[in-house]
Amino acid sequence: MKNALETNSVSKNFGDFTALNNVSITVPKGSIFGLLGPNGAGKTTLIRIINQITLPDSGSILLDGEPLQPNHMKDIGYLPEERGLYKTMKVGEQILYLAQLKGLSKAEVKKRLNHWFEKFEIGDWWNKKIQELSKGMAQKIQFIVTVLHQPKLLIFDEPFSGFDPINVNLIKDEILQLREEGATVIFATHRMESVEEMCDDIALIHESNKLLEGKLIDIKRQYKTNTFEVGLITDNEPQLMHIIKSKFDVSPAVFKSLNTDLKLNIRLKDNESSNELLAFLMSNAQVNHFNELVPSVNDIFIQTVKNS
Repeated sequence: MKNALETNSVSKNFGDFTALNNVSITVPKGSIFGLLGPNGAGKTTLIRIINQITLPDSGSILLDGEPLQPNHMKDIGYLPEERGLYKTMKVGEQILYLAQLKGLSKAEVKKRLNHWFEKFEIGDWWNKKIQELSKGMAQKIQFIVTVLHQPKLLIFDEPFSGFDPINVNLIKDEILQLREEGATVIFATHRMESVEEMCDDIALIHESNKLLEGKLIDIKRQYKTNTFEVGLITDNEPQLMHIIKSKFDVSPAVFKSLNTDLKLNIRLKDNESSNELLAFLMSNAQVNHFNELVPSVNDIFIQTVKNS
């Protein structure tokens, strides 16, 4: 299966400032791809190059296996972090205008809008001006503009900005549904919890360079430390601690529990298994909590940036 998007050794300089330095990423077709990085890392520059808003100084981009061309813009939907709606235009007029720029007929636009206006419960917004809408309401309109022409590739830059938790879930569900219907999504965000929930693959850019890329589950495996969080109930805590310390690398743990128990982090060696650890603990105490500490995207993000 061809990839939806490939950037090959893309570089971009603005005067003496290097915004991107030989950045190559591969976005699998039908995936949600998290594009991560601190402010100023180069994410937005890369997104602008993919959208042909600016050109790279060197490198190439393939969309669906073909060199990126101006006619590919109909295949891309872009929701920028800095929203770009015309504040004095009415909602209906604006959506009609922008959708026709993407190649849709007026009749097709109105047909598709009925679906989205009903889904978002915004049927009475047609004649409202953008400046009359709240930030969250305007965000819904911008989202509709982005997806209305049913592009193959969707690029969302901080899509949840300005939304309350209810509407965050609404947009999140719509993005997941679009992926199920065959769209590929590039998802640039600072919300690491959203990356955990939604992304299949990620790339991390820092100071113009790509630091890591791959399937999220594989990256988590690379960063895990084989550490288990355990909660134990015992009548003789000093003796239990002595036994555990004689066999394992142990440190205190902090987590919420309904019981007053001994809370520990236990790190296993490469040749030790979780089953062996659990059997050992059960033979010496009552185990009421046992959980492998899998690194979060936030942990990986911070560790990778610090190490760089």
